[in-house]
Amino acid sequence: MRLSLRRLNRATLARQLLLERHPLPVTDAVRRLVALQAQEPASPYLALWNRLRGFRPDDLADAFRDYAVVKAPLMRITLHAVAAEDRAEFHRAMTPTLRAAGLNDRRFRDSGLSDADADALVPHLLAFAVRPRRRAEIEAALTEHLGREQPPGVWRALRSVAPLVHAASDEPWSFGRTPVFVAAPDAHEAARSPGGDAVAAAAAGGEPREAAAPDDATAAAARLAWRYLAAFGPATKQDFAQFALLRQSEVGPAFAVLAGRLVVREGPGGARLYDVPDAPLPEDDAPAPPRLLGMWDNVLLAYKDRARVIPPAYRPRVIRRNGDVLPTVLVDGHVAGVWRAVDGAVEVTAFEKLSDDAWDGIEREARGLLALIAGRDDAVYGRYGHWWSRIEGARVRVVGRA
Repeated sequence: MRLSLRRLNRATLARQLLLERHPLPVTDAVRRLVALQAQEPASPYLALWNRLRGFRPDDLADAFRDYAVVKAPLMRITLHAVAAEDRAEFHRAMTPTLRAAGLNDRRFRDSGLSDADADALVPHLLAFAVRPRRRAEIEAALTEHLGREQPPGVWRALRSVAPLVHAASDEPWSFGRTPVFVAAPDAHEAARSPGGDAVAAAAAGGEPREAAAPDDATAAAARLAWRYLAAFGPATKQDFAQFALLRQSEVGPAFAVLAGRLVVREGPGGARLYDVPDAPLPEDDAPAPPRLLGMWDNVLLAYKDRARVIPPAYRPRVIRRNGDVLPTVLVDGHVAGVWRAVDGAVEVTAFEKLSDDAWDGIEREARGLLALIAGRDDAVYGRYGHWWSRIEGARVRVVGRA
C-alpha cells in the first residue's frame, strides 16, 4: 500500500499530538516529541500549549529551572529543549555536526589552537561553569587559563563541543536574550562512565535503550533515528538527515544499526519510507482542528520534503530567506496562513479562503493563545513584525479579542 501525502500529514499530526491535546506531564511530552525548537524563548511554551490539555506554563518553567528539561544546541546546530535524560545521547549523535560547526570555523582556526587543544579546554570549562556563567565570564576564564586573550572563535567552538546548557532565569519564557551557560547536569557523570552498547541493543530488537558509548556517534544516531521515526515517521533517510543535519554518510550507518527492526513503507512517488512498528497511522480523513503554531515549530522543519505540512506555494511566505520561520495557522492539518499578536488580539493573515467553521476554530485557539501570553509577553514574537509588510494574504482578520 502506497501512503498518500495526506495520510503522512495525519501520521505526523497524530505523533506530534496535534490531532488532539493530550493530558501529559511536560517532561513526558517533551520526550515523546523528541525535541522542541527553542531559539525563540517563547516557542517551547507555545509548542506544548498547542499539544497538551490543561497546559500550565509554570510546569515548563519549573522543568527548566530544575533541569528536568534542558536547552542546548543540538539538532541542526540549533537551540532545542529536550528531556534532560536525552541530552547526552542526542549530543553524541550530533557530535560530527557540532564539532564541524565549531572546530572547522575559520574564526577558530585563526586562533592557532588545534582540535586537541579545544578538547583539552573542555574539562576546565565545565569546572568553571559548574554554576551559571555569562559569556564574558567564560571568555575571561579562558584567557586566564591560557595566559593570553583568545579570539571569539575559541568560545564559539567550545560552546558547540562542550556539554553546556542554558541556565533558566525568571524571564517570562524562562530565558532572556542574553544566554547564561552552565555545565549540563549529566556532564561530569558521563565523563566517568563508559555507558552501554546501543548498537548491540538496537540489533537485538526494539528501541536501543541503553546509552551509547561516549565516542560512538553512530550508535547514538541510531537511537535518535528511532526516536525521530516514532515522533515524525514514516519518513525517508533524507528527512532524518534534514531534521538532524547529519550527512548521508552518517545517516546510512545509523539506519544499518536498525536494519530488520524498522517497517518499510512506500510513499508518494515511490519514496522509501521507514517507520517504527505499531506507530500511529491514522486514515487520511481523521479530523485535524486548527492550531496556532509558534515560530520554528519542528512539525514544519522535520522533513526534507515539507509538503506534508506546508503547501509548496506557501513555503516562501512562511520560511523567509534568512531562515526565520513565522508563526503559522494550521487548518485541516496544513499551513493556511500566519498569525501575530496585535493590541490584545490575534491578527491572522490567511493565504486562502477559509470556511466559517475554520474561522470559528481559529477564534477559539486565539482566545487560548491570548490567555497564555497575557501579562507574560503580550506582543510575543513582536520583533519579527517587519515581515508582515511583505506577506500577501487572501484575507486578514483580527480574532480573539475579548
